[in-house]
Amino acid sequence: MIETDILIIGAGPTGLFAVFEAGLLQLKCHIIDALPQPGGQLAELYPKKPIFDIPGYPEVLAGDLVTNLMEQIKQFQPGFTLSETAETIDKLDDGTFIVTTNKGTKHHAKAVAIAGGLGTFEPRKPQLENIAFYEEKGVEYFVKDPELFRDKRIVIAGGGDSALDWSIFLSNVASEVTLVHRRNEFRGALDSVEKVQELKKLGKINLITPAEVVAIQGENHVESITLENEGIQRVFETDYFIPLFGLTPKLGAIANWGLEIEKNAIKVNNALDYQTNIDGIYAIGDVNIYPGKLKLILCGFHEATLMCQSVYQRINPGKKYVLKYTTVSGVDGFDGTRKEAEKAVVKSIE
Repeated sequence: MIETDILIIGAGPTGLFAVFEAGLLQLKCHIIDALPQPGGQLAELYPKKPIFDIPGYPEVLAGDLVTNLMEQIKQFQPGFTLSETAETIDKLDDGTFIVTTNKGTKHHAKAVAIAGGLGTFEPRKPQLENIAFYEEKGVEYFVKDPELFRDKRIVIAGGGDSALDWSIFLSNVASEVTLVHRRNEFRGALDSVEKVQELKKLGKINLITPAEVVAIQGENHVESITLENEGIQRVFETDYFIPLFGLTPKLGAIANWGLEIEKNAIKVNNALDYQTNIDGIYAIGDVNIYPGKLKLILCGFHEATLMCQSVYQRINPGKKYVLKYTTVSGVDGFDGTRKEAEKAVVKSIE
């Protein structure tokens, strides 16, 4: 049983920033996320795309924002349950919650903050007749552990940042990397496209365009795939097929928790603390809905801050908390570190 003050469901930017705000209040956080790494959409869908509306950053790459948020919360030592989804929630007599994941991991929390963005991300799967049979038998929708592909032959399909980035990375891991895209043009960062072009010239990546995978073969594991290229079909031997066609958001099991849902989002009390219709369960970021809602990262940061203040009062009823600016109070990390502004110097000028 994992014990925590606030259980955050969703490791996107809103969920990550909530860890920082909770830490200022000396509240411990643990995060559940279906993806294999923190960052949500920013890390999985567009890590190399710039974001222009984060205060203080005229321009910041999505992946760099995730890196900075992870650095910001490191001092508060959050726990992570990754590659798992929150399946069930039980409210105990004392007002606390037990949340169990699809893999049976149990979490005991004093409050729950749903920061699931647009919901649980499920991979967009190619329409191949027998693809379900080969899932985890050579068909992988995420690269959870690159070592799985050490000295193996792999075929990656897709034309976005994920397909380009993993083709580049795995060219130094796998024995053979083939990148397949149904168009000649790629929708990815320019430097990634140029890097793939360079690796193709060096013979480290096989690039086949325009083409698409139309069949998978193998007795108990992927042994080959059939490619259709300009009307001609060819069979390629491979150990792994990795289709990276993006993710589809779904509210998932959370929709069955008795929460008030509107337009596939969770209704909250935005006049107070972004609490749902169930006392002790909050929803922050893109997953919630209320009059005037804007689905912006900076709005999620604001919602996370007020949610943490409410949880503090919930856990410490009657205890008065006096808000102090970090410029005055500094930041005390759970790891023993302390960050504070330099003391003012009182000195006469001669």
